[in-house]
This record gives sequence, structure tokens and C-alpha cells, in this order.
Amino acid sequence: MRKVTTYLFTLTVALLSAFTALAQVSIRGQVIDAEAGGPLPGATVRAGEVRGTTTNESGRFTLTNIPANVQVLEVSFVGFETVRLPVATAQATSPLTIRLKRSVFAADEVIVSATRVNERTGMAYSNVGAEALDKQNFGQDIPALLNFTPSLVSTSDAGAGVGYTGIRIRGTDATRINVTINGIPYNDPESQGVFWVNMPDFASSVSSIQVQRGVGTSTNGAGAFGATVNVNTSEFRAEPYAELNNSYGSFNTLRNTIKAGTGLLNGKFTVDARLSRIASDGFIDRASSNLKSFYLSGGYFGKKSFIRFNAFSGKELTYQSWNGTPESRLRGDREGMLAYIERNGLNERDAQNLLNSDSRTYNYYTYDNEVDDYQQDHYQLVSSHTLSNNWTLNLNGFLVRGRGFYEQFRDNDRLRNYKLPDVVIGEQTISRTDLIRRRWLDNYFYGTTFSLDYNSFKKLTANFGGGLNYFDNDHHGEVIWARYASTGNIRHPYYYNRGQKTDFNLYGKLYYQLTEKLNAYGDVQVRTVDYIVAGDDNQRRQHDFDEHFTFVNPKAGLTYQLSETSTAYASYSIGNREPNRDDFTEATTDIRPQAETLRDLEAGFRTQRGRWAFGANYYYMNYKNQLVLTGQVNDVGNGIRVNVPKSYRMGIELEGAVTLSNQWRWNANATFSRNKIANFTEYIVDYDNGGYQTITHGNTDISFSPNLIAASQLSYLPVKNVELTLLTKYVGKQYLDNTSNEGRRLDPYLTNDIRLNWTLTPSWAKQLVLKALVNNVLNEQYESNGYTYGYIAGGLVQENFYYPQAGRNYMVGVDLRF
Repeated sequence: MRKVTTYLFTLTVALLSAFTALAQVSIRGQVIDAEAGGPLPGATVRAGEVRGTTTNESGRFTLTNIPANVQVLEVSFVGFETVRLPVATAQATSPLTIRLKRSVFAADEVIVSATRVNERTGMAYSNVGAEALDKQNFGQDIPALLNFTPSLVSTSDAGAGVGYTGIRIRGTDATRINVTINGIPYNDPESQGVFWVNMPDFASSVSSIQVQRGVGTSTNGAGAFGATVNVNTSEFRAEPYAELNNSYGSFNTLRNTIKAGTGLLNGKFTVDARLSRIASDGFIDRASSNLKSFYLSGGYFGKKSFIRFNAFSGKELTYQSWNGTPESRLRGDREGMLAYIERNGLNERDAQNLLNSDSRTYNYYTYDNEVDDYQQDHYQLVSSHTLSNNWTLNLNGFLVRGRGFYEQFRDNDRLRNYKLPDVVIGEQTISRTDLIRRRWLDNYFYGTTFSLDYNSFKKLTANFGGGLNYFDNDHHGEVIWARYASTGNIRHPYYYNRGQKTDFNLYGKLYYQLTEKLNAYGDVQVRTVDYIVAGDDNQRRQHDFDEHFTFVNPKAGLTYQLSETSTAYASYSIGNREPNRDDFTEATTDIRPQAETLRDLEAGFRTQRGRWAFGANYYYMNYKNQLVLTGQVNDVGNGIRVNVPKSYRMGIELEGAVTLSNQWRWNANATFSRNKIANFTEYIVDYDNGGYQTITHGNTDISFSPNLIAASQLSYLPVKNVELTLLTKYVGKQYLDNTSNEGRRLDPYLTNDIRLNWTLTPSWAKQLVLKALVNNVLNEQYESNGYTYGYIAGGLVQENFYYPQAGRNYMVGVDLRF
């Protein structure tokens, strides 16, 4: 039945392109600069969610077959005030002339424009606005809010979207997804990962998110190696406002948010603020979260200059649920659990926890303070300066301060692992003890980003920019309690090392209108990385390395206007990426990590016809020296990633949107792909004979890369201001490692959520929004993530672990706006 449902769902998505509907309105016009009087090529003209276009070299546009229910025409251009006018008025005066006024109040968009793509770039991307985020925001992290964008899979350690969450895009993991906030890098420079838990409820301060798939455009921070997530925080609001957002739901999940803003003061100043608290017990046992955050922003708007200072912080106290669930526990296999207990030497407490826990909510950790306790503070000074009608300078500085620890109870651990001598009592020698340890991070991340933007308002627009940042991170561990402390005192230090990383890049981008219908895009980035680590680690190994990398990342694209409603594009990009910290620290003397290279070909087609729109994008991502797990381990048994010479991702992404009637709207997308490693060799640790046993698998699937990802949002508006939406997500089979072994996989899953948004306008408030969300309404039992490892000890042993996600659960919310 599941296969039938999947095929019907996917076929329906693909058939969006065949839908036709009667449309009634056409509008033609020209968009010009109200001050200079010249045309504005590249301005965006939109009529509803489906119909839209950009102006040509002469600033002219044509929108045909606009659905009769669309009432507002919106015209926008970066750095200018947006104009909205009734469609009926626009039609009556067509062809019309729309004059846009330059505005320093639009500088928030100017600052991020250099690192974003548009319809002329020839790349695949999705824009998600504040309105769409607000509808879905009940306190879950940004990965959960982006779950229905193309090619994206989200996951949650605690099982319900609060706490540690993550995303993969086209199968690419978080360490290869570049994230910026207002054009400023956010990825952790050492691991290159993104920890959304450090920014609880950040979506409440976001005005828009752009997700670029593939290499994307040149940006700042860790090299984009599969996708980019570009976040822009709250935009200018001229009028004072205040909001109270509260929600509650399953697993005692509670969110309280207060937002307020002054509006424009004395024609020059604004202040915006947010204070948030999120608490949840989590779906997994003891996987609780206690999260707090604030956002404060002050802006100055001069005649030609804009300066904004942003300060935001997140404090998370999260009970650990990192280990996942053994397969035997998940399947209810008692004999398998007993064998697991024996193999891994579990003590009586841990054995009973495994045997008696619920199969889907099991958590290995039982110590009451097994927590991750971390705070991250961000300070940004962003500015935009109009130098002339054609030139704009954006100059930004930032500081990120992070500090915190995770705490662990350790049973019967060796004293020597903590630089402590054995305890001798008479003739008895004690070499092991129960203890509690903390592993700390204490870091500073600071730097600058800049761009110089040029617009001829004719055929050429260009950006020259870059960034310089420095990361200094101290790693250290301490023992805060031990049953037998030997010579140690409270907070006895047992390891210390320091990592320092300098990242510098320069890029140049340009768009050039070759003919009336053909536009060319070019982009080249030069990036240098210096990385130094010195000291020992928590396994008493010395870490000392000093690495330098220089990368050249070129990109080029063409966009061709096939007709007034259809566009074709193609681009080719090269991206390079340095190994992360663990790739160096966990490496062996004979296996040293090399930089990875990605060559990315994108080609696509977009069209709009009356009530519907459709897009198709083909991609071929060809990797050289991609770092993957092969089963090889270092001297202390930790897995190491190894460069494989050849691998690729190839697929087609389909997107469609249709206004079925005044009451029904449908958005859907699907990604069909092949993700392969050429001639993959698996290494299995052989404890019986020493060394490895190897298996050559030939061409295999890249781990965590489903061949099919699909999403649907079907909205019904029964009456004005009431929206009921069915949200459907399908993720195909994924393998836990790179062997394509059917015994090491995540099963495909299909989830359905139902969301209600009801907007009221009482006399005593601007808006009262009542919201409800039922997640996984059909109670699908599924796992979105996992891991595996194997070894030979009296035969082959394969250990699979999974992260179960919550079954049916709900959230309700009330948003009050003044």
C-alpha cells in the first residue's frame, strides 16, 4: 500500500505542469527610478503567490493570465521602496508607469543582496518569507520550519524538533551547508557544522531565508559544498508594534515570546527587541530542553547611510540524547538486547534501562545532569552607504562569543585516562573509579565582511566583496567529582588544546545583459584558510598541526527568456572545502585528509501560466576526494573519514504551485536522484586477527542520500482569514553507511501534518492569530537518522543505532499583535 501511495503522490507532483486554468487579467508597464528617471532592469513584479516576472533591460514587464482572485500587484527592487497597488487599477491604466523611490530604509535587503542569488543567476534556490515561517513557528528549530522546501530532510535527536536538530539538502550533511546571518558566517569554523540549538526561537526574528542548492553563489564563511542557507533578520518597520506569541503542546512543549519595536523615531532611528523562552520534555526519555534567547537591534537611517547594531544570544540546557537507540531495542528483540548487553559490558543499571524502556523513547543516559550547557552571544554591526546613484558600499563587523560544557557520568573509568595515578590502599590498588566529567568549549569568533555594489541600471550589475574572520577556541576537560579522586581536586583538569583558524576571501560577481533575452552571470572567489591546533585531547593524544589552504572557486551561468512566462537557465560552478578539525585530529600517520572539490552543473526551466507555476532543475554534482567513512579507525578506535577519489550526486528537482480556486492552493516539490561512490571499499576491524578485512562493493549509494524526497502543502481557505493546510512529506530509503547494505538502512517514511491558522482583527488589537498544528497525524512510526559500525570478534558484529521521531503530537498557539 505504501508503494502505491508513494507512486500516486509522486505522479501527482510531476503532473502539476499539465494543469491549465482560465485566467482573466493582463498587465503591461515600465518600472523607472523616480529620482533619476531611468529604467530599472531586474525589478520584481508579482501578482499573488504564483505569477511573477522581472523587468527587462528597458525596465518593461508583461504579466498575462493573472487569476481573477489576485487583488494586489507588488513591484520591488533592492534599495527602493516597494510599491503595491490594486490589480484592478493597474489593469485599467495598463500600460502603466511605476516609479520607485530610493530608500535607505530598504538597506537591510541591500546588505544581504551580494550573497544571494536571483532569477538571473542560473542556480536552484528557494525563498522563504516571514509570513510562511510565522504560520509554522510553534517554537521548533529552523530545520523543522524549512522541512517542506525542495530536497531537504530534517531530523531531531529528541524526536520533536526542539533541542538538537539538523538538516541535509540533496543528501549533503550540515558540515557542508554554509549558513550566514545577514551575510555574516555562522558555521562553527572547526567542525563546520551548524548548531541551531544555540539560537532558540531565532525564526521569530527572521524576515526571510534563502536556501541555495548546489555550490551556490560566493559567500562568507566555510565553503558551501552542497547548499547555502542565507538568513536575514528582521526588516525595517515604520510603525510601532508589539507581539505576544505563546504556544503549548505535546511533551510539555511551551514557547513564550515577546516582541516589540519603536517604529521610526525622529525619521532616523528604530529599535526592535525580542525575548523568548522554550521548554520541552522531548519525545525521547529525559531529552528535555530549557532554552532562552533574546534579540536586540537598533538602526540609524541617514540620508545616504544606514547603520544597524544587532545583539542576540541563546542559552541552551539540553539533556543529552545523542546516542540513539540500538536496533534490537527498537525492534523489541529481547535476545538481541541480551547479546548487545553482553557484547558491550553494560552494568546492571544500564541493562535494565535497555530492557525495560519503551522501544521508541529509549535513552542510554540516566544520570540526572547528563546535560549540554552552552551559551552563544552574537554582536553584529552592519552598515550600507550610498556613494552615488550607481555605487553602494556595505561594511560589517561581528563578534561571536561561545562558552559552555557537556557533563557526563562515567562508570568505572580508568584513572590514568584523566592523568591521575592509581589509588593504593594497603595492598589494594584501585585503577578505576566512577566519576563525573565536563568537557568545555570557550571560544571567540570575530571578523568583517564587506561588498562594493555597482548597478549601471542598464546592462551591468556587479559586486566586489569578501570577508576576513578569526576563530580562537579552547578545548579543555575537568573532573568535577570522583569516587576515588587519587591526587585530583575538584575541577581537576585532564586535557587542554587550542584551535585557531583564519579565513579570508575575496570575490567578484557580475550580471550582464548580452541581448534582450539572454543574461550572463560570472562569479569567482579566492579563499585562503590557515588552521593551527596544539595540545592534547581527552584520550591523552597529542594534537599539533598547522595547515594552509588556498582555493579558487569560479562560477558562471546563463539565463534565457524563452517567452514572457518562461525562462531557461544553466550554470557551472566549482567549490573547494578544507577538512574539518576532526578529520585532522582523528587521522592516522598514514591517512591524512585532503581538501575536497565539487564541480556542480545546474540546468533548469521555469514557467508560469495563469493560476499555476512549474519549475524543473537538473543537477550533477561531481566530487573529487569527498571525505566519507569507510570503517577505518585510528589508534583509539575512533572512526576516521577518508578521501574517496570519485563520487557524484545527480538528480532532478520538480516544483509546482497552483491556485485551484479561490479556496484551494497547492504547492508541491519532488527530487529524484542518484548518489554514488565509485568502487567503494569497506574496512572491517578484525579483533580476532588484527588489522582489517576488506570488501570491495563496486559502485554504492552515498549514505543518508534518499533517491526520492517529496513534499506537498495543500491549503484550504473555507472563509476569509482562515487557512487549513495539509502538509505531506515523503523521504525514501537511506543507508546508514556507504555499502548499500540492506541491513543498515533507514526505511522510507511518509508523514502528514495538519495546520490551522485563523486571523482575527478585534477592535482592541491589530491581529489575534489562533494556530494549531497536529504533527504526524497518521502516527507514522519512523526514524530520520542513525549510524552504524561493525567489527569482527568471534564473527561479524554490526551495531545499528536509530533516532526515532515522535508519533502523533500537537501544538496550539496564540499570537497577539498590536
